[in-house]
Amino acid sequence: MSSEPSRRVLPLHPDGRRRRFGFLLVPNFSLIALSSAVDPLRLANAAAGHAVFEWVTLGLTEDPILSSDGIRVLPDQTTGKSDLFDAVFVVGPNPIPKRGTGETSRWLRTLAQRGIALGGIDTGSYYLARAGLLKGYRCTIHWEDREALLEQFPDLIVSSRIFEIDRDRYTCSGGVSPLDLMTYILGQPPGGRALAQQVSDLLIAHQRSPQENQSLPTRYRYANLPDAVIEALEIMENNIEDPLRPDEIATVGGMSRRQLERLFQAYLQVSPARKYLEIRLSRARVSVLRTTRGIEEIALSCGFATASHFITQYRKSFGRTPHAERLVQARSDSDFAA
Repeated sequence: MSSEPSRRVLPLHPDGRRRRFGFLLVPNFSLIALSSAVDPLRLANAAAGHAVFEWVTLGLTEDPILSSDGIRVLPDQTTGKSDLFDAVFVVGPNPIPKRGTGETSRWLRTLAQRGIALGGIDTGSYYLARAGLLKGYRCTIHWEDREALLEQFPDLIVSSRIFEIDRDRYTCSGGVSPLDLMTYILGQPPGGRALAQQVSDLLIAHQRSPQENQSLPTRYRYANLPDAVIEALEIMENNIEDPLRPDEIATVGGMSRRQLERLFQAYLQVSPARKYLEIRLSRARVSVLRTTRGIEEIALSCGFATASHFITQYRKSFGRTPHAERLVQARSDSDFAA
């Protein structure tokens, strides 16, 4: 398979019928991701002057579905009521549940057999993977869950881009990235770039291309800092498993260690060593909470020589050991499932 996926836009119906999208809401789904997917379609209808798209929210039952921010949404219909869709998107939860995906997987496989395009929003890609519907497809998922997805499905082609379109699979990374996915679809014929631009203007949003990655480069996240500090932070973020010494970082940046320390104290109010530790611990915490990797393996991958040292530093920073954090999360998942 080539490194670039084959992008196919959903075809128009020969009789001019509206394209119909379904959004399957999984309990604890992202409300902002859902609205970011639906609003471009609503505004496209307004800009076109007639209804080009229609959409419905779906649930496994008729009960209201709780979003991740506590707002309940009553689905328009249940999954068993109709399968007359051009595309169905799974709006995934956060965090990903460890069980209870069987009914969803069966329904998605039925849709795939009938030639309906499928998509995953936020962690929705996980549900497509569980159903065996991403084999041989390029896909993406929220950056926090990429490692967890690959841990369970190591053969998947998972990018770090904001969205991916590969034939009849449409996946995006969550947050407001569904807006980018939908405006990209709107920008193809018959609507064309003019319609997509109208929608973006109404949303006061910039259209991002499918080549853009999810995480902002260090230079954007720390745009108000001197170049020397930004370069040092970039070096730290790119050397997690084998950390460099402060004097090595300073040398690469063309300054003395003393200069590096003064700059960090002046602009970040922390030493270079402490900031480096915070970066490595933050990376480790994602693995602790999102994967089942062993603590020792996580420690080594984030530059800690021993698991005991890692656990000590982790507890100092986050108030709990990695094991304790996993227990708390497991109880929270159980309470939510109940």
